[in-house]
Amino acid sequence: MNRRKLAIIAGIAILAAALLILLWPDSEAETHAEGEALAGEEGAEAEQPEGLVLLSEEQIRTAEIELATVQTGAAVELVFPATVAASPTASARIDARASGVVRSIGKTLGDYVRQGETVARIESADAAALASQLSAARARVTELSSAFERERRLFEENVTARQDLEAARANLDVARSELNRAEAAVAAAGVSGDGRSLAVTSPLAGRVTAAPIVLGSFVDAGEELYRVVNPNALQVEVALPSEDATRIQPGDEAAVIVGDGREIGARVRSVTPSLDPESRSATAVLSLTRAIPGLQPGAFLQARIRPSGEVDQSRIAVPEDAVQVLEGRDVVFVRAQRGFQAREVATGSRSAGMVTILSGLEPGQQIATDNAFLLKAELEKEGAEHGH
Repeated sequence: MNRRKLAIIAGIAILAAALLILLWPDSEAETHAEGEALAGEEGAEAEQPEGLVLLSEEQIRTAEIELATVQTGAAVELVFPATVAASPTASARIDARASGVVRSIGKTLGDYVRQGETVARIESADAAALASQLSAARARVTELSSAFERERRLFEENVTARQDLEAARANLDVARSELNRAEAAVAAAGVSGDGRSLAVTSPLAGRVTAAPIVLGSFVDAGEELYRVVNPNALQVEVALPSEDATRIQPGDEAAVIVGDGREIGARVRSVTPSLDPESRSATAVLSLTRAIPGLQPGAFLQARIRPSGEVDQSRIAVPEDAVQVLEGRDVVFVRAQRGFQAREVATGSRSAGMVTILSGLEPGQQIATDNAFLLKAELEKEGAEHGH
């Protein structure tokens, strides 16, 4: 019985050994095959250049990615010092309308004022004179109105002649005209209800940039009390050297470079026809395309002007849509055999929807313009997937 058990156990051991021998080479072959497959995949990834987006012609058409050929020829841009100034219709000097004592001050430096708003009041003899004239004119109208009504009744009763009625009517009309004039004068001067003070009002909306007015002080007629500037109606004045003055014309495109490096679009509105006798320079006035918050008259800036018709054939300019920011770098997607290759470029000025390329592109290359941001998004997506 024991011999039989031993024989069975020995048979099982021999069978297991045989199976192990048969299966061992296959496992090693599979492991080797898996290794070769992984190596092939890694090799394929290594062969694909960094920044390459694989796209077929059909995919490019579906994504509506527009192509453009890089060409030489960028607009000439001239840089000049400039000064911010208030346009003639955007600044106002508010003077005292009459001599008197400043009795109230409604606005101080930096305050916002509305058009027609009272900013101060001056107690003046002129206010009393205007109020007196108004009272006299009203009394005169009341008196002549009664006289006219009396003449009208007498005429209807055939007591007086028509010429007496017409004379009374004429006198009343003159008195009413005088009343209208007195009321207009009082309203224009802003005479107070008690007839003692005149109102000082702002002719435009804006902010107070100067306020030499002093409460309780005596001021003469015509003395400056406030200066008000509308910050949304500023202009930029550019000093043009004599050799460049003739190159700049009204209508030329321009840009203003503010303190933080931003560029604000502008356009040349006018150019002085003669040179300043002291500085020997002309002045170009630029109109801003939009208001710049925080910009104050007297601030110094840089202005970049593009003379119409002047082209620099040594430089390259591409549409702004072609330049994308990828990982903090400016890149342009150049057409490749299998899609698009991201090419880092050095950019210069931007104006009128074009960007000057200082390096990184060559004439004749095809680049993505419209919808180039889709290529950037694809690269960012691939980078995120590899990161995981």
